[in-house]
Amino acid sequence: MLMSAEPYDTDRVLTVPNVLSFIRLAGIPIFLWLLLAREADLWAVAVLAIGGATDWLDGQLARRWHQRSRLGQVLDPLADRLYILATLIGLAMRDMVPWWLVALLAARDVVMATTIWPALRRRGFSSLPVHFLGKAATFALLYAFPLVLLGNGGTGFWAEMAKVVGWACAIWGAALYWWSGLLYLGQGAEVIRRFPREIPAGGESAGSSQ
Repeated sequence: MLMSAEPYDTDRVLTVPNVLSFIRLAGIPIFLWLLLAREADLWAVAVLAIGGATDWLDGQLARRWHQRSRLGQVLDPLADRLYILATLIGLAMRDMVPWWLVALLAARDVVMATTIWPALRRRGFSSLPVHFLGKAATFALLYAFPLVLLGNGGTGFWAEMAKVVGWACAIWGAALYWWSGLLYLGQGAEVIRRFPREIPAGGESAGSSQ
């Protein structure tokens, strides 16, 4: 059994926070369709805003209603990463953001997915404690892209302000995204040092015998 690094309250799949994460995932193809096929930028911004709201709400409800679940610990960050990557790709295809920004953020997830996460799972760990910097990075990026989209779709003072603030959030978000990734790599390396023995399939999770 995999051991999670964070406490959880339930093994249920259909909790309110998980449903909100599923809604956020369902919004990804809708956003891309609105942005690329219809070029309905305001509707696309609305979908992004709903996605950002559900990202905040599911965490609040999970703690308040004691509905933190094993699935939610994986589903919520997965939904965030897919939302960020899909939004970036869509905006890059509309020439609103450069492709190097897409590559920069995607590279961080590739590094994590091919180095520390497999090593942790082989030792019975499903996740690491969520760091504040990771939450701050996600928050900045989820709010940067709607502002960039609004700024590119309008003219005048407010459109220019939206673009400036959006790009400021995007740059800070990208920096924090990599910074948090380096912290997770350090945390993961410490776990590997403390638990050098890999767990056979079907065996006990690391630390569960204490």
